[in-house]
Amino acid sequence: MYTNKTTKRVNVGSVPIGGGADISIQSMLAVFAHDIDGNVQSAKALAAAGCDILRVSVPDEQSIKTLEKLKESVDIPIVADIHFDWRLAVKAAEAGADKIRINPGNIGDEAGVREVAKTCKSRGIPIRIGVNSGSLEKSILARHGSATAEALLESGLYHISLLEKYDFDDIVLSLKSSNVATMYDAYVLAAQAVKYPLHLGVTEAGTENSGVIKSAAGIGGLLLRGIGDTVRISLTDDPIKEVEAAKKLLGALGIRKDGIRFVSCPTCGRTQIDLIGIAKEAEKRLSGVKKNITVAIMGCIVNGPGEAAAADIGIAGGKGSGVLFKKGKIVSSGIPEDRLLDTLISEIEKMQE
Repeated sequence: MYTNKTTKRVNVGSVPIGGGADISIQSMLAVFAHDIDGNVQSAKALAAAGCDILRVSVPDEQSIKTLEKLKESVDIPIVADIHFDWRLAVKAAEAGADKIRINPGNIGDEAGVREVAKTCKSRGIPIRIGVNSGSLEKSILARHGSATAEALLESGLYHISLLEKYDFDDIVLSLKSSNVATMYDAYVLAAQAVKYPLHLGVTEAGTENSGVIKSAAGIGGLLLRGIGDTVRISLTDDPIKEVEAAKKLLGALGIRKDGIRFVSCPTCGRTQIDLIGIAKEAEKRLSGVKKNITVAIMGCIVNGPGEAAAADIGIAGGKGSGVLFKKGKIVSSGIPEDRLLDTLISEIEKMQE
């Protein structure tokens, strides 16, 4: 349901995209491109956080040195992000980039695209055609009147045809807009029109709060339809938060099962424990646990264990105390409120991976 087996498989370094491969998580370095040490440290932190593919801006020749150092320093694939100058794409490929991302609205003329395709083909490097609503070709905007879903797709299809013209088909396509509905419709159209894997994202989504919500609506909705092969949640924040948000989204959809899934009720007048504080602390203390389990933090006996019967383990509050339950059955009761969380974590530590 969640992987599109009909799309072509493209390999970005050691990470496959499309053709039924697992949905991969991407992010982008936010350190000034000439700051080699800063980019390396950020890249290592993102890799440790679970980023599968990492993109770096290559705005000029000097930044090629940063790309080269990143390739030496981290194991995850590095994507070179190119705007305006196709020659930088060629140099990035020659420097070892695992994928080249070009923006068709500003990369240059057809001759430049041909040279990028030629270089990438000779080195086995895929190309992502990154269409953005804010940089569509003027001729396409004139035909459609604005950056509609159809306009985004037309731009993508045109540049796919250019690469195919030069016998290049290791292509990933993205059709990003800051408008969630436009982005959603564009990818639905693309899924019907092309065989290539789709990189999902809402561009310029905003700060953490609004950005996560917009991305969850657009990306999550598409993934539930089986559309999409790799994702980036774009945030005006620390890139590690992008990775964390993407992991949570994939976990919520049941796509990734390499960590704890939380179930907790929103509280009501029946709640007689500090449910909000306990739930937040539980999420914090269990954030690094990779066990494939569902944990419930419930406010009262009405919501748990009954409504959380599907959870592998959980706690439910009473009057200053609570119960521990597993698969809907109470295994311990009368636990003081200040011992509830410790009891839960102790039991989780005993559970099998």
